[in-house]
Amino acid sequence: MFRESSHTARTTSARKEARGADRVVRFRVADYATLAKPRVMSLVVFTAVVGMVLSPGTIDPLTAVIAVTCIAVGAGASGAINMWYDRDIDHVMRRTQDRPIPAGRMEAGRALAFGIVLAVGSVTAMALMVNAVASALLAVTILYYVLLYTMWLKRRTTQNIVIGGAAGALPPVIGWAAASGEIGLGAVVLFAIIFLWTPPHSWALALYRREDYARAGVPMMPVVAGAKQTKMRIVIYSVLLVSVTFLPLGLGMAGALYGAAAGVLGAGFLYRAFRVWRDPSEKALTTARPLFFYSITYLFLIFVFLLAERLIPAMI
Repeated sequence: MFRESSHTARTTSARKEARGADRVVRFRVADYATLAKPRVMSLVVFTAVVGMVLSPGTIDPLTAVIAVTCIAVGAGASGAINMWYDRDIDHVMRRTQDRPIPAGRMEAGRALAFGIVLAVGSVTAMALMVNAVASALLAVTILYYVLLYTMWLKRRTTQNIVIGGAAGALPPVIGWAAASGEIGLGAVVLFAIIFLWTPPHSWALALYRREDYARAGVPMMPVVAGAKQTKMRIVIYSVLLVSVTFLPLGLGMAGALYGAAAGVLGAGFLYRAFRVWRDPSEKALTTARPLFFYSITYLFLIFVFLLAERLIPAMI
């Protein structure tokens, strides 16, 4: 009986250790996935796919999958290196304290190595299996985000996300180049839409997260210039953004369906931007948060309708 009890205890202990080891493995995988900023990556990948479809060039399905994978991996590389470099301010800011490095679940060196491997691998694969133009653009995007935005602009100027926003606007251009081997005027328009979308999107977040950025010493517009100036700039960039979204109509990239959608979506964006402008409170919590979340849906739907305009006629 004693032997049976001892055997049962050892078996139970072994099972607990196995379950614990399994949880650790799954936790590590989840942390590596977190480094790649999957929510940001999903929007990056989608806009890249739209750029690829709207391009006048042709690309076979396998090469298209490879190109999209490379863009996703490249975006993950940028996110991982960004988290490695920003680990000091991530530790201070409430919304980033649970990231793998500041939370103590991963060594900083591992995150950096992970990011470098992803960056080199994605750029190399794009060059070998897609084309040199798309590979060069992917390399520029990663370097721009890491060196220019993360390591230089972010902690030095209120224009950090304005200038740095170019990195986030390049994925549809990469997709366009992957299919055509060049950068067309249509790709520039897609770039401009995301570029002008970034400031009101980011400043809306910065308004109601201002204390976080101030605590970390990041010179976001609300921290340095104040809420009033930030709100005014949100309106200016929102007007420019909505205006630029109609350029695809003039270039023949889209038709009535997209035009109607851009009008309705743009009206919603401007309504929310002007509400932020008229909000007397410093944080504009009740107006800035809705604008921030609406802006994500807005950009997604703008690209959805661009995609629909191209795909629907082909299916009829």
